Amino acid sequence: MAPQPSPLEAKRDRPPQTDSTIAHVSQKIRTRDRDAILQALRTGVVPRRGLQHIQVGRADEVAAIVKDLEGIADGGASIRFAIGEYGSGKTFFLHLLRVVAMEQRFVCMHADLAPDRRLFATKGQARSLYAELARNMATRSKPDGGALSSLVERFIGAAAEEAGAQEVDVEDLISERLSSLQELVGGYDFAQVIAAYWRGHSTENPVLQADAVRWLRGVFSTRTEARNALGVRTIVDDAGVYDQLKLLARFSRLAGYSGLFVCLDEMVNLYKLASTRARTSNYEQILRILNDVLQGGAEGIGFLLCGTPEFLSDTRRGLFSYAALESRLAENRFAGDGLVDLSGPVIRLGNLQPEDLYVLLHKLTQIQFGNEPEDCLLPEEGIRAFMEHCSTRIGDAYFRTPRSTIREFVGLLAVLVQNPETSWEELVGRVHVDVESNPDLEPGDPDLFDDDDNGEAESDTEEEAAAETSGGATGSNSGGASSDDDDLASFKL
Repeated sequence: MAPQPSPLEAKRDRPPQTDSTIAHVSQKIRTRDRDAILQALRTGVVPRRGLQHIQVGRADEVAAIVKDLEGIADGGASIRFAIGEYGSGKTFFLHLLRVVAMEQRFVCMHADLAPDRRLFATKGQARSLYAELARNMATRSKPDGGALSSLVERFIGAAAEEAGAQEVDVEDLISERLSSLQELVGGYDFAQVIAAYWRGHSTENPVLQADAVRWLRGVFSTRTEARNALGVRTIVDDAGVYDQLKLLARFSRLAGYSGLFVCLDEMVNLYKLASTRARTSNYEQILRILNDVLQGGAEGIGFLLCGTPEFLSDTRRGLFSYAALESRLAENRFAGDGLVDLSGPVIRLGNLQPEDLYVLLHKLTQIQFGNEPEDCLLPEEGIRAFMEHCSTRIGDAYFRTPRSTIREFVGLLAVLVQNPETSWEELVGRVHVDVESNPDLEPGDPDLFDDDDNGEAESDTEEEAAAETSGGATGSNSGGASSDDDDLASFKL
């Protein structure tokens, strides 16, 4: 009697089946969403619209974040680090949860870190990150960003309606409702700016309203300018970004939303900083946020930070180079060998399986051609032939890091649409996919950083050279990062 295959082997051997959900994926998709999906995937980026039509896999990870959102809506706080290989779908995961959060009545802010956008800096890079977050603020009614003015209008409108019902002055009621903000850093000036917006609204002064929104967006660069425009003494500067986010979180709840959900992508840009001191300062800011969230110092706010394994685990340049972060972000030792723990701050994004990729390619085919079988120019055997061809060229990387695979597949569909007389068998044989390489492993170009960072890097190098000349051992900084952290610092001829 022949041995029976295991359930997993049987699942892999049989042709993947499509259920009713997959069969009708594009039945209700709008043309705008359809075009956004195909155009974005064609260039290898994540679409802003229609993510629900192409979501596959990672149900447990999504459920863990959804549970966090429920806690935030109840007045709690959360911080998560989504860690995955280059090209494994971190950005898609972030934008999907952003959509989920907006559906649960959260105010969402998102931004990508860059050389000129960091969590901590001294020459405006942190304020630049906040300005990008404010520009991308989104709600369910304004999913494409620019929702800051709508947030203020919602609060002002509700206050004016309540003041009319109680027959009290609107500005007095606004001050009363915002009194809880004054216990936070910068809360008094924040309340004054909201009151100024109401005065501009009631007196039909659009300039005053615009100045209030500019202050909330972090546009003012000097305190003098803010004082002349609004009568406040503070602005959103590099040192006050996190405090401003806490104010916005509480203000969002006062305006009737569940809370604030902050998404930061490309965290690996901190790992690529050339200066040890600049990296350490940014890691200290992450530690501050982590401690504040875990110890109950924040409410109504959640953070989702996405990065590569090197950004987290590298003991020379990553978060684990800072001893306090390494201890707090250490993974559960009991997890492993098939056991999963998604309750800690770090979520390791698992790789997609071949079945997941098949479902995704099937969805993309229906998005391109529609649900009618006679209109589809790429049958199911064509999808399987495409996957087998990719597997032959790059092995299991075609589904583990599927960015290049999806890009090639969408390109194949585009050619079939524009050249319907072409055989799909001929095109599949011409598909060329490469294994995704990780450019984040290379340190950043020193020319991309400001003078302070370059000066710090030079200072670090001089200190290390002096230590080597004197024969002394290199010490460690307060965060646990060694002073010979930078590349080539320990090189000897």
